[in-house]
Amino acid sequence: MEEYVLAIDQGTTSTRLILFDHEQKIVFAAQKEIETIYPRPGWVQEDANDIYLSVISLLGQLFQTTKIDPKAIRAIGISNQRETTVMWNRKTGIPVTSAIVWQSRQTADIVKRYKDRGLEEMIHQKTGLVLDPYFSATKIRWIYENVPGVSDDPDVIFGTVDTWLVWKLSGGVSHVTDVTNASRTLLFNIHTLKWDEELCEIFEIPMTILPKITDTACEVARIDSSIYGLDCPICAIVGDQQAALFGESCFKKGDIKNTYGTGGFILLNTDKDLIISDSGLLTTVAYKIGKEVKYALEGSIFVSGSLIQWLRDGLHLFTQAKDSETLAKSVPDNGGVVIVPAFVGLGAPYWDDDCRGAIFGLTRGINRAHIARAALEAMAFQVLDLIKVMEKETGMPIRELKVDGGASVNDFLLQFQSDVAKITIERPDIREATALGAARIAGLTVGFWKMEDFIDMPKTLYHPKADPKQMDVLYDNWLKALKSAVEFTK
Repeated sequence: MEEYVLAIDQGTTSTRLILFDHEQKIVFAAQKEIETIYPRPGWVQEDANDIYLSVISLLGQLFQTTKIDPKAIRAIGISNQRETTVMWNRKTGIPVTSAIVWQSRQTADIVKRYKDRGLEEMIHQKTGLVLDPYFSATKIRWIYENVPGVSDDPDVIFGTVDTWLVWKLSGGVSHVTDVTNASRTLLFNIHTLKWDEELCEIFEIPMTILPKITDTACEVARIDSSIYGLDCPICAIVGDQQAALFGESCFKKGDIKNTYGTGGFILLNTDKDLIISDSGLLTTVAYKIGKEVKYALEGSIFVSGSLIQWLRDGLHLFTQAKDSETLAKSVPDNGGVVIVPAFVGLGAPYWDDDCRGAIFGLTRGINRAHIARAALEAMAFQVLDLIKVMEKETGMPIRELKVDGGASVNDFLLQFQSDVAKITIERPDIREATALGAARIAGLTVGFWKMEDFIDMPKTLYHPKADPKQMDVLYDNWLKALKSAVEFTK
């Protein structure tokens, strides 16, 4: 009987289920969108039960469509949107409130409270993160302070989305997370690789609600056999961006990838070097496999592909995301338009909670094609901001960038990224880098694959073609627009 590894890739806007065979080829793929809730400006939430049910629905599609025997699945790997915070009752399994999504800025006042106490640098040195609403600790604090009864209930526990899914899929048996997800909470000491007692005391979060921390590659749970007769281990849980790093075969120091997803996430493998950035980058655990721990520098862009989604669903400029490429190519330039997509503030390297989105350079002659082009350019400008900071932090010139994510299918975007950054862009033919990374780690755990099986996949290359001086002018205009957007909200 042929065997497979299953990846559950739970992202911000959708859940994807990908089945890989021994040649790392996709045997089955399906996707289910997740409804996002915006109760107030800057607040972003989701229903944790909807997230879990999306997985169950996709598993049903898998077995109904392929007729594959559940016993043929050797292992499951889970990659997940990070930082998103779920709290639920361990006895009933019912969430106490909506999941607070990583993008949400609803904890800005709580963050300010801790900043006013002068705790930023201590927290930064311990966690490698910045004190920002992005991360989980302030979201937990918000739930304690705003959801009645939670702070007094000893049965309420916490998890990021990986923890929630493993808990549900194991029938409530396993309350775990891995080092990559733990390192995104503001409660994890990146030096000791453990929950930090002092940080928990600062945020007034009892350590009893936190999940057990595991390696990225290990058997963390067994799936409940009542779920479609599955009887296999969950052998990898890994934050989605670290999964993409692994799926893109960024195993060596200096290897770098960017994911053009809902947000944009650029990770640089720093190997065993734990670099605490002083330029707005984040330090994160790339993965822990056995005794090997690798770290990464990360730049997090809050709005990337979701900008195109907004043009489609909010402004109705086109009906499909891929139409943005056709529109962008239909005009010779952006017509002077620059978009700063700071819908929920700015992430790395600026970390400005107050900044909001803006469109500059509008004239009567501007049409939807110019706006579509400017949006794609904005996605690339944000990546270039981070590349420049990473080169400064590490002293290593970046000449190649591996890319993945939904928007990486856009040839205009990738060519413009190559042109404006003056580097080679590598896009693998298998676009599901995040799912592949989770599957690879799970497969390693059960001996389905070895590291030497993970050579680079076939890829498409994009080389700089445009006039470098013209690109410099466009980038300077971006920086001017960015400065103006920041000053507008001051």
